[in-house]
Amino acid sequence: MSEHDVNPPADGAELPAEGSAAFQRLVEARLEKMRELGRAVELYPYSYERTHTSEQLRAAEPELTAAGAVVRVPGRIMTKRGAGKTLFAPIQDEWGRIQAYFKLDTLGEERFQRITRLIDIGDWIGVEGTLFRTRTGELTIQVTDFTFLAKAVRPLPEKYHDLSLELKSRRRHLDLVMNQESRERFKKRSAILAEVRAFFGDEEFLEVETPVLQPLYGGATARPFTTHHNALDTRLYLRIADELYLKRLIVGGLERVFEIAKDFRNEGMDRTHNPEFTMLECYAAWWDYHGMLDLTERLLRRLARRFGNDGVLTYGGHDLDFERPFARLRFMDALAERTGVDLMTLDDAGVAAIARRHGIEPRKGMGRDKILDALFGDLVEPTLVQPTFVMDHPKELSPLAKAHRRAPGLVERFELFCAGFEVANSFSELNDPFEQRRRFEAQKTLAEAGDEEAQQLDEEFLQAMELGMPPTGGMGMGIDRLVMLLVDTNNIRDVLLFPAMRPERSGGEGP
Repeated sequence: MSEHDVNPPADGAELPAEGSAAFQRLVEARLEKMRELGRAVELYPYSYERTHTSEQLRAAEPELTAAGAVVRVPGRIMTKRGAGKTLFAPIQDEWGRIQAYFKLDTLGEERFQRITRLIDIGDWIGVEGTLFRTRTGELTIQVTDFTFLAKAVRPLPEKYHDLSLELKSRRRHLDLVMNQESRERFKKRSAILAEVRAFFGDEEFLEVETPVLQPLYGGATARPFTTHHNALDTRLYLRIADELYLKRLIVGGLERVFEIAKDFRNEGMDRTHNPEFTMLECYAAWWDYHGMLDLTERLLRRLARRFGNDGVLTYGGHDLDFERPFARLRFMDALAERTGVDLMTLDDAGVAAIARRHGIEPRKGMGRDKILDALFGDLVEPTLVQPTFVMDHPKELSPLAKAHRRAPGLVERFELFCAGFEVANSFSELNDPFEQRRRFEAQKTLAEAGDEEAQQLDEEFLQAMELGMPPTGGMGMGIDRLVMLLVDTNNIRDVLLFPAMRPERSGGEGP
């Protein structure tokens, strides 16, 4: 196995499986080179003075070339090719690659042998020299000196396509080394978060922080993760939502607040769900869900203009138009259209029968409205491709929302759907502490019947509400799904640097 040769492996060559004898021989060969290097250079220097990134070199090329300026650029060696007295080696930094050109006549025998024989693909070096263009037009640094910066003891895979989604998600550092697209996707995520924060700043919302560890979980219907605080000798929960703490701030007189925070739900995983996720929640006094609907539309339109094409996003082969007013659809009307039945007129048994007719078997503890929600998820959600506000949900699904002012049995709520999945959720927030207590009691009954996702009765929150909570609109938005939409990927693991993964078996997959 000639992984250490100057020339790269032939097309289709594969790295031996990790843990195999062949893979271990590659590692041992690199360690031997490292030991030999250590007799001549510092193996792990403390710093390196960079003059330019690869991106800055490309932008400033005319001026730098005309001036004959000496540049210093660090990066990871990604390939090596050459023979005899010359060597070409593209080096990679965060912004891309720049080719480095090494010549025996310039460097001398000892340093040239060091770069060709002892320094491997994957190693970090810093190169110093002047810029020129090769005969093929590639921007290149003619190296007059170089500094060894760090050894890649473990070899890189030969080809990026050899990395499965499983391996890319499990070993994100390897994915980022091999894939410029991944680096750009996560840099775009950072830019999206910055734009969201700028939007809420422009809307005069105050960014706040609330506890991750909570004595009671609430604000959503989900199973929590549980932990124990040793000093307090008490059970605590990782928050499933920020809602109940943010509403306390509204009670306290902060009229517009938002938080971008990690939430945790101990539930299933699929292409749009991860147990640890990033959530945006915002609340505004004196608003109802109509005000939040307008705010949400403005936010999505701004993001589509910034990260799309004139307000149009391409996702999964569809052009999603955020410039036009978003469609609006009532929850029960959509179900009636898909089932041919006015489900508002049916009792629990009737709704369960309709669900079974459509291949949904109600689980133990599922109330009528939970069954309606399951029907909606199967029959309606996949059809909602263009931005659509689904409005006015059954009361049981929304124990923190105000009753609909004109439709008994429903609440003032909307969900925003795009490309077949939910992006945002909003209420006219319930601010009657007595009604809120009744809703919590109803949730308690559901829990006793076996619903593991029912909300708990939070006495401290009720006491805060009893101090007086003004009319309030609230909205929650899954940041991970929002990023999925804006970068055009259908799997949440593509937008999470470190998604939750099942523990790896002994031996692992790949390097």
